[in-house]
Amino acid sequence: MTSIVVFGAGGRAGRAVTAEAERRGFQVTSVVRDPAKHRLPGRVVQGDILDAGSIADLVAGHDAAVNAVSPASGPEELANLALDDEFYVKATDALLGGLAAAGVPRLIVVGLFVNLLDGEGRPLYDDPSVLPAEFRQFALAHTAGLERLRSADTPVDWLVLTPPAQLDASGPRLGTYRTGGERGGGAHLSYADLAVAVADEIETPRHHRTRISVFD
Repeated sequence: MTSIVVFGAGGRAGRAVTAEAERRGFQVTSVVRDPAKHRLPGRVVQGDILDAGSIADLVAGHDAAVNAVSPASGPEELANLALDDEFYVKATDALLGGLAAAGVPRLIVVGLFVNLLDGEGRPLYDDPSVLPAEFRQFALAHTAGLERLRSADTPVDWLVLTPPAQLDASGPRLGTYRTGGERGGGAHLSYADLAVAVADEIETPRHHRTRISVFD
């Protein structure tokens, strides 16, 4: 049986991933900061993605880990968040170190659309019509985490799956999606089909040590 651990399982992406994993018969460990606040399938444990010393114990015995962590639950909270610029770098270091120590081979990270590139090869976060100024710090912190993955000397086979700008929480699970490169390819996707893409890459890995876009 495939077993996965999902960090940030209480958020929209994390919940979709745990639901898809349960649908496929995966064994799931959901990691959240406060288990009492969440009703999730499988085993639910308390954990902090920045606590590097605990990651190996949390992931031990699993086939893969998923990072679906967001430091805020919505745009308003995110705009007012005093985010550590190194948040995603620290999370990346903690995950790669813990997975390597525990012998867990696969890491799937849910990416951020604004560090995809426009038609001229510039990151979308540089366009104020795409990303308002109050979210720029978050975008840069997320991008720093991506760059840390790209530069890491690690045995962990990682993949960043970057969804489009418009993720639909209530959209149906169609079970289909398309993938692209650094420039994306579509504007829409349901969280349910994002989770399908995550689970597919755990069951049958097709992309390795790279970032791809995923869309409808």
